[in-house]
Amino acid sequence: MREYLKQHTNPPVFIGAAVVVLAFLLWGVIAPSSVSSVANSVNNTITTNLEWLYIFSASAFVIFVFFLMLSHYGSIRLGPNDSTPEYGNLSWFAMLFTAGMGIGLVFYAVSEPVTHFLTPPTGEGGTPEAAQNAMTYTFYHWGLHPWSIYIVLGAAMGYFSFRRGLPLRPASALYPLIGNRIYGWPGALVDVLAVFGTLFGLATSLGIGGQQVGAGLNTLFGVPNTTLVQVIIIMAITSVAVTSVMLGIDKGIRNLSLANLWLALALMLFVFFFGPTRDLINVLANNVGSYAQALPKLGFETFPNGGEQAQSWQASWTLFYWGWWISWSPFVGMFLARISYGRTLRSFIAGALFAPVGASMVWLTIFGNSALDALQSNPDNPLADASPEKSIYVLLEQLPVAGFVATIASVVAVLVVVLFFATSSDSGSLVVDILTNGGDPNPKWQQRLFWAVLEGFVAAVLLIVGAVSGTNALSALQTASIVAGLPFCIVLILMAIGLTTSLRSEDFQKLKVKEPPPYAGLRAAAQRKAGPNAAVDGSDTEQHIEAEKRRDNSTPADT
Repeated sequence: MREYLKQHTNPPVFIGAAVVVLAFLLWGVIAPSSVSSVANSVNNTITTNLEWLYIFSASAFVIFVFFLMLSHYGSIRLGPNDSTPEYGNLSWFAMLFTAGMGIGLVFYAVSEPVTHFLTPPTGEGGTPEAAQNAMTYTFYHWGLHPWSIYIVLGAAMGYFSFRRGLPLRPASALYPLIGNRIYGWPGALVDVLAVFGTLFGLATSLGIGGQQVGAGLNTLFGVPNTTLVQVIIIMAITSVAVTSVMLGIDKGIRNLSLANLWLALALMLFVFFFGPTRDLINVLANNVGSYAQALPKLGFETFPNGGEQAQSWQASWTLFYWGWWISWSPFVGMFLARISYGRTLRSFIAGALFAPVGASMVWLTIFGNSALDALQSNPDNPLADASPEKSIYVLLEQLPVAGFVATIASVVAVLVVVLFFATSSDSGSLVVDILTNGGDPNPKWQQRLFWAVLEGFVAAVLLIVGAVSGTNALSALQTASIVAGLPFCIVLILMAIGLTTSLRSEDFQKLKVKEPPPYAGLRAAAQRKAGPNAAVDGSDTEQHIEAEKRRDNSTPADT
């Protein structure tokens, strides 16, 4: 066992993270009320005294990624100068979108705008102005901020791993600040924090996914949506994720992500064509414009004079989201880095920022404004009293289609949640395993299995803690995200500083190379096949390159 740990893991990180998580699971099973009490106490301290840190840092990350994208640093590749992307744009987008947003978009696309419309942080609810503000707040929480947070970590890890040759682990991004201590206890601590945040951020997603699948089964078949049923759902779908992650990225995660993307697109188009289609087209542009106008103020809004209602709203929504995105950032950021080898910083940032944000805006407008239109037409609409996990099914039932068509749409919605659940879990377990094995992008299947199963158990325990303590399960999941995200918020700030420091040392004259001849692509392909850090000296490849050199009769570009 000792030899296995030495060869296939980073023992301090693997053992440290496993012990912490298993201890939490044991604590949650033995004394769930105690877990809830401690978590709520820490959560209240954070939301009361440190809200400014979350608000300021999240907006600073948006400014930082725009700076990287628009500056001359954008021409730097996540890999050698002659490296090329490993995945096509569609596959790349499908994987990053389903991993980065997933279940949350399905869960909150209807319920969040409805909640902001009925009970806004300031002003009167139920008015046309409240409806517009509801969509602006929703865009704020799902727009540029989450993806900027992911990009900071993804860009840092992709750069330091693929270009600087350091292990694919969060601690590597701190090399300019702490040097070789990334291989000691400071680096291990950073990676353990990343594992802890990833597991609890994922547990939040898996928990709300279990709630929403349970609500779908209740709508379709009358199955009681109890905590026990949700736990069974989590374990069942975790088994699907285990199968996917065991197959790896190309055969498992990639194919599942593409299937998920097409099903989600079909569901969205169904609501678009059978909802208030013309109004949705008009309101999309208005939503984007209102978001763009309000963003500078919203990005730094702490409601110092907004009263208890505004403070409570911000703790329940904005701070929860920022903590959730930050705790997800090791998972999504590392996964983005893993699938983005060969892209320039500019293309990486632009693709990972505008494509998913644009898709999210369209999705939120179609579902959110369809619900708001129904509520404004009839204030007594069942949507006003629907629970968050059931609201999407209530909306689907109200569309002007035959009953069996609405039932089929609800079945598709359940499948979309299941697949988002599975893609989040399989991508997350792969990333956690990379974190705990020292940065190897192709970890052992036994470890992938261990972490995938553990994720499911963490989500189940959080649901049980919420039920036993008397609070609702969603509150327990939100508290876990806010608490888990705080320490890694500091790490992300240090990563941004480390990345900037290293980028400043780049020789930009060497980036201005001519298009490499065909044989440079042969070596790059061999390098990608062997791994970004492996030495490539295969005789077949080199002989082929020499033949190409003689045929070109010219000096090749430096590869």
